[in-house]
Amino acid sequence: MLHFENSAVEIKNLTKVFGEHTVLNNLNFDIPKGKITTILGFSGAGKSTLLKHILGLHKPTSGQINVLDRDLSKMSEVDLREFRQKFGMLFQYAALFDSMTAKQNVEFPLKEFTSMTPEEVNNRAETLLESVGLEEFSHNKLPSELSGGMRKRVGLARALALSPDIMLYDEPTTGLDPITTKMVNDLIVETGEIHKEQQMSSIIISHDVQATLKISDYVAFLNRGNIVEYLPASEFAKSEHPLVQEFINL
Repeated sequence: MLHFENSAVEIKNLTKVFGEHTVLNNLNFDIPKGKITTILGFSGAGKSTLLKHILGLHKPTSGQINVLDRDLSKMSEVDLREFRQKFGMLFQYAALFDSMTAKQNVEFPLKEFTSMTPEEVNNRAETLLESVGLEEFSHNKLPSELSGGMRKRVGLARALALSPDIMLYDEPTTGLDPITTKMVNDLIVETGEIHKEQQMSSIIISHDVQATLKISDYVAFLNRGNIVEYLPASEFAKSEHPLVQEFINL
C-alpha cells in the first residue's frame, strides 16, 4: 500500500456500517497532495460512501480521517461547513442552477462565501469561464441552452471559484460522447497543472479505466469497502490482482 510524506488525505482503519451492512471495512488509504488520484471499483464497492467521508458528510463508525492535517471526527458541524469551502466538486451531471445563467452559477459561491465587490465577482467569474474554454457568448446562457460538455465546463468553473485545495470529481465523464469525454479529461489535467503551485489535489471517482490510466498519477481499486490495489497509474494495468484484471478487461 502506498504512503506519502505529503498527504492531502490520510485514512486510518476506517469502518462504516449501515445497519447490518459494512460498506467500508477497516480501510487505510493515503492520497498525495498536488496529484491526480482516481478511485476505481465495481458498483456498490463503497466509492461514493468514501467520498462522503472525505467531505465530512458521513461520520465513521470507527477509524480516523485526516484531511489537510485536520481530523474530521473532531470538528463540529459549523467547522465542517466552513472547512468544505476548501473543496471543489464537479458532479456527474454538473448540478447547475437551472434558473441562473452560466456566469451567475459561477458567481454564486463568490457572493455567498467571499466579501468581493460586485465588480470583483463579475471579473472573477468571467476569468474562470474563460479558463475552462467557454467563450463570452455563452456566459449569459441558461444551462438548458448549453451542450453537455459546456455545462461540465461551467460546473468546473464554479467548483474552482473559491480556489479549492482539493477537487473532487464524481464520475465526471458519465453519459458524455467520446469527444466531450476527452475534453473533460483534458480539463482535469489542465486544472491540476494551473493550480500546481498551491498543490491542489484531485480525487476522481470513475468507471472509465482507459481515461483514468491516461490522466491519473495514482490509481486505487476499491472492492467491498477496502483498497485491494493502489499503484502509480503507469503500473496499474500490469497489476496481477484478479479483480483489477477483470475490471480492466470488461
